[in-house]
Amino acid sequence: MQYKKWIGVFVFVVLVAAGYRLFLISQSLSLPGSEEEIAAVRASAEAQNEDAFYRPNRQSLNAQPANPLNNVFFGDLHVHTATSVDAYLFGNRFDMDTAYQIAKGKSVKLRSGERVELTRPLDFVALTDHAEGFGRGLACTKTGKTTAAKDACDALESASLLTFLELRALAQKRPLERDLAFFNNDAVAERVYAATTWQRVKEAAARHYEPGKFTTFAGYEYSPSLPDRGKHHRNVIFRSLETPEYAVSAFDAASEIDLWKQLEATCVSDCQFLTIPHNLNKTWGLAFSGQTIDGVAYTEDDWKLRERSEPLVEMFQIKGNSECSVSFGAGDEECGFEQFFPACEKGDETGCIYPTSMMRDGLQIGLELEETIGINPIKIGLIGATDTHNSNPGDAEEWDYRGAATFASSPAKRRFESTDLTGTIYNNPGGLAAVWAMENTREALFDAMKRKEVYATSGTRIKLRAFAGFDLPADIVKTADLTTAYAHGVPMGGSLLANDVTKEAGLSFFVWAVKDPDNAPLAKVQLIKGWLEDGQRQEIVYDIACGGSQIDPTTGKCEKNGSTVNMSDCRWDETAGSSELMTLWNDPDYSADENAFYYVRVVQNPTCRWSTYDSLRLGKSPRSDVPSTVTEMAWGSPIWVKSR
Repeated sequence: MQYKKWIGVFVFVVLVAAGYRLFLISQSLSLPGSEEEIAAVRASAEAQNEDAFYRPNRQSLNAQPANPLNNVFFGDLHVHTATSVDAYLFGNRFDMDTAYQIAKGKSVKLRSGERVELTRPLDFVALTDHAEGFGRGLACTKTGKTTAAKDACDALESASLLTFLELRALAQKRPLERDLAFFNNDAVAERVYAATTWQRVKEAAARHYEPGKFTTFAGYEYSPSLPDRGKHHRNVIFRSLETPEYAVSAFDAASEIDLWKQLEATCVSDCQFLTIPHNLNKTWGLAFSGQTIDGVAYTEDDWKLRERSEPLVEMFQIKGNSECSVSFGAGDEECGFEQFFPACEKGDETGCIYPTSMMRDGLQIGLELEETIGINPIKIGLIGATDTHNSNPGDAEEWDYRGAATFASSPAKRRFESTDLTGTIYNNPGGLAAVWAMENTREALFDAMKRKEVYATSGTRIKLRAFAGFDLPADIVKTADLTTAYAHGVPMGGSLLANDVTKEAGLSFFVWAVKDPDNAPLAKVQLIKGWLEDGQRQEIVYDIACGGSQIDPTTGKCEKNGSTVNMSDCRWDETAGSSELMTLWNDPDYSADENAFYYVRVVQNPTCRWSTYDSLRLGKSPRSDVPSTVTEMAWGSPIWVKSR
């Protein structure tokens, strides 16, 4: 009898726990629907203290004159507006024009009552709404809808995470089938509405393009779904407004191979495109596995198609950092920066990191492929982005983070109280794409992206240049002669070919990093090297320049520079670190007989994490389950050295 009693107690506890979890889930998934509920949310936002911390003064948009040695331009190539069905379900009602205006510096209030505003406007933007939802919003504005169409449209009007999850569940069907309910079950009408939406995307880009000052790209997101909110998505960016008639979506292309083939078939004449995968960390291993979303192995022709189509990866954004993982041989602690997924263990399929998920592992796979098929199809440049669903491009500053999904992550009280059920507390404001180009035009920026003279940041506007060469002048740090750097070396994204002469000359790197004028000083510059040795992957991380400290001769690492953060108002320390770091570094272990890649990583002094800014807004102590500070970073695109 005693045994049965304890069994009953156990069952009761389990049921209570399950019920409580269901209650938490229902609470976390509920969004304000009525005017009264929305008013209460706005009142909460109004009660926040936006003067509780330091933030830099806002600035206007300044154009840079054309420069044959290239300027750096900062932008965001991953932005969602109300045109995206998921953003609409989260409560976003800002259109494409509003998004462009925010990018140019306009201050706007979200429906939740929080204000979004950039400290400095962006130089370029691509609005990349989900192509799979194109046409739905437009169809819902028309009369003559069937009952099914009215029901589908009504379901979109109320902010709802449950409706979003239901749509995601439908989107996981393979092959993906079009939901024609919005279009009176008329496939022809769906195609017309979708094409019209794509035309409106291009028209908005045309309206806001200011060559030399502000650049807009025609773009969209290709978004096939994976289980457990996984991502195998790609943003598609066009060089001009000469594009295919419709946006090739996951309804049209079952896999990335199909996407590239259809884009090559339809992007003709003056049309040029590139694709950019994002959330490598959430691909559940697909990013560099050499298999499609349906498990079909890449052929050699498929790898060549990928090389032509996909020169960049988005390795940092709101859903985490996809650089590297300490679980797969990477010994540097910086690999843990804003990376919240654990390594996969035996039997794990989702919610974890595979060895084929991270950018650095992908670079190693590229070296291996070069030895087997003769080309390296994973010579990838690196960019950051936001993936915001609030129509606020490039709003990646920690002090201005308002979540990325309107009512689902705003105002501060909702973010601060978020749990692992929603994941908001583990997100970050996202990053930026930095592009070195002669001028701020579509053509110049696109061509720079194709040649991979780009880099990623975690949201800060660090200025970074890197060159590699076999005969860079010994005095280049003194002269800072960029003409010589280009003449005697290659910039980030470039390739070098070793020979007998270079074997004796050695390999050197000229690296120049400058702090974001509106952010903290720099702590250090690192150089990451990866290579194959007797068929085995090798990697090493060098500290090559220190901000306000020296390299410890025992560890080879920069000593701590003593930087602090004032946690009462989030002012960072301007007395420690460096505003500029420049060095000429020689690889002490260079071998002309090894294929290798090198990329630069810049680490900034600590500043407050966005969750700490929220705690000050709310008059609370920072949460203990997430870091209270961050060390913002910039990652240069790799430079590849091919053996003789």
